[in-house]
Amino acid sequence: MDKPATIKDIAKKLNISISTVSRALRKASDVSIETRKAVVSLSEELNYQPNRLALSLRQSQTHTIGVIVPNLDYVLSLMVRGIDEVALEAGYTVMVCQSNESFGREILNTRRLLDSLVDGFIISVSSETKSVEHLKKIQERNLPIVVFDRLMPDLVTPSVRIDNEDGGFQATEHLIEQGYKRIAILAGPKNLGISNSRMSGYLKSLKKNKLKKDNDLIVHCDFNQDYAYFATLELLAMKKRPDAIFTISDRMAIGAMLAIKEKGLNMPKDIGLVGFNNEPIVSLVTPGISSVEMPSFELGKAAAKLFIETMHNPEEINIEEQVLKTKLIVRASSLRTLPKISEKK
Repeated sequence: MDKPATIKDIAKKLNISISTVSRALRKASDVSIETRKAVVSLSEELNYQPNRLALSLRQSQTHTIGVIVPNLDYVLSLMVRGIDEVALEAGYTVMVCQSNESFGREILNTRRLLDSLVDGFIISVSSETKSVEHLKKIQERNLPIVVFDRLMPDLVTPSVRIDNEDGGFQATEHLIEQGYKRIAILAGPKNLGISNSRMSGYLKSLKKNKLKKDNDLIVHCDFNQDYAYFATLELLAMKKRPDAIFTISDRMAIGAMLAIKEKGLNMPKDIGLVGFNNEPIVSLVTPGISSVEMPSFELGKAAAKLFIETMHNPEEINIEEQVLKTKLIVRASSLRTLPKISEKK
């Protein structure tokens, strides 16, 4: 295979200096029109491709965005797709790294992306992340950061998230409206903002409906099907077991469903179940699982737009967070009573 053409090849064929070729390709005014035309014509003939990295370094930009996510499950994959769509339209390339919910790996990913000369970061922190010093160091380099989905209150930066509290409130309100009174929640890690926000919505609904908070019905566990399965078995073993469970992710809802079926309980008659994320699997199982739908793709797009606005207007950064709404999708797992249909007059 022939080696790609270089500026040196063009200069040799035209018997001019390398610097003249470089200036001609940049359309410098001190190079004659005839020379510029000759250089451009020969570069096209030789299929010359400029060194993009060198050009980027001269411009102090690589047009590459470093994206760090906890994992690439269904929801986060949709968010990354939204980021990539906006980035592509704006002329940016996206480099994606997974932390696998590890704080140490998140730090390692930031270092590797910095070594790759990214222009900045769009990041959703891991469930282990409690300190944001590694992100503050990035800001000290004057690189933009946008945080999405999982936010960190100690980091002052543009951010976009969904209304997790309202999602938790909608799920719990629905269960109460269906006649459930002893409602458990499978919450995520205590230090994770989205866990606490979704639980906050759950507690808000209990208070509104004058149902007493019961700490025995609040279980913190990882976003993991197996953890949720065993946590649900423990809840069902209680003398006074719950009559409904709200899980803050659909992976946890599937684990809860397996435990419920193992115990021979009927959904929704014996126990109700609502998840969060509205992943495709919850509509395929029997019974279908009610779930809070979040605009994942739109959230990714919003995060990318925020990044590009921040990148091009650093003096006019709006650090207020953007909040997108959720919607409860009701299915058989929690539907004890059908909606009332008004009679025609």
